[in-house]
Amino acid sequence: MTNSRYRLHHGDVLGAYDGWPTPRTIISDGAYGVRGFHGDTVGPEGLTDWYRPHVEAWSSKAHPSTTLWFWNTEIGWANVHPLLESMGWDYVQAITWDKGIGHIAGNVNGKTIRRFPVVSEVCVLYQRRFAVNCPDGPMPVQRWLRHEWQRAGIPLNKANEACGVKNAATRKYLTQDWLWYWPPGEMVERLAEYANARGANTGWPYFSLDGVTAITAKEWDSLRYRWTHQHGITNVWQRPSLHDAERLKGTLRRAAPRVYKPTAGSAAHLNQKPLEFMERIVRAVTEPGDIVWEPFGGLASGSVAAVALGRQAYVAEIDPAFAELAEERLSLALVQADPAAEDAAATEG
Repeated sequence: MTNSRYRLHHGDVLGAYDGWPTPRTIISDGAYGVRGFHGDTVGPEGLTDWYRPHVEAWSSKAHPSTTLWFWNTEIGWANVHPLLESMGWDYVQAITWDKGIGHIAGNVNGKTIRRFPVVSEVCVLYQRRFAVNCPDGPMPVQRWLRHEWQRAGIPLNKANEACGVKNAATRKYLTQDWLWYWPPGEMVERLAEYANARGANTGWPYFSLDGVTAITAKEWDSLRYRWTHQHGITNVWQRPSLHDAERLKGTLRRAAPRVYKPTAGSAAHLNQKPLEFMERIVRAVTEPGDIVWEPFGGLASGSVAAVALGRQAYVAEIDPAFAELAEERLSLALVQADPAAEDAAATEG
């Protein structure tokens, strides 16, 4: 199903990736290793193989500024993290969803349990690793910045003069320790102009990505993922599991292998995410018009949030019943979308 603001693929997402444009962010809410949907693995040890073809596709389509939000259990994420890291995704931070004591109320036998009850899951943010290809081989950004300055044969302290600062350039932009941070594009452009004006002509311009021209401020800034800070929000999110009107119920269908006798009060999907959370992560790393991928749509909460905020959603769902519900939610979101009002409400909150 295609619309101006979203595209819903009915089927396996592996058949859709090639036709999707480069994402600004990817929201992954797939297998948890808990038999939570038909096709989920029976344990966390099988998750690496389950995710591998998807991570390969994400990696091939991603831009250096692409981010990834990976939802899972703590142990599920721990199993998949090495795969993500090996394929060029760098860990940024883990967000914990604290569902509260009500999540396990009445379901814990204090005489037999041998651990603290679990009331959480995680949403882990990754950034696409950016390595610069240069004559001396691919290098991480931090190493490359210092390497280019030294390749020009200019003393490190002259970087401050180039940038018009007292000491920030050598202490923060060109350092190799933990004090380093990503310099603004304006400063990188100044470093490039200074180095190319004073360094020897080696045939490869200093601070160049293509060996032809030095990088500009605009080009540099486009390589880093976006971030919109939301005051008052930390990496621990407290909210009970959905039990209100937002929760879809009453399909009378076995939504997962471990659901045996669904009733009119049974949830349509065992792990429906709050739209509040999905809007939060979409708003943090994208702007209106950006592309958001949701490979394992389920009820398409991430894509509903993206549409509501004026982004373009690309979502897939292999289960026909879930895909039908996802289509209904997306169609309604498109009709009701008021990005300005959503942003105003978030600011007031």
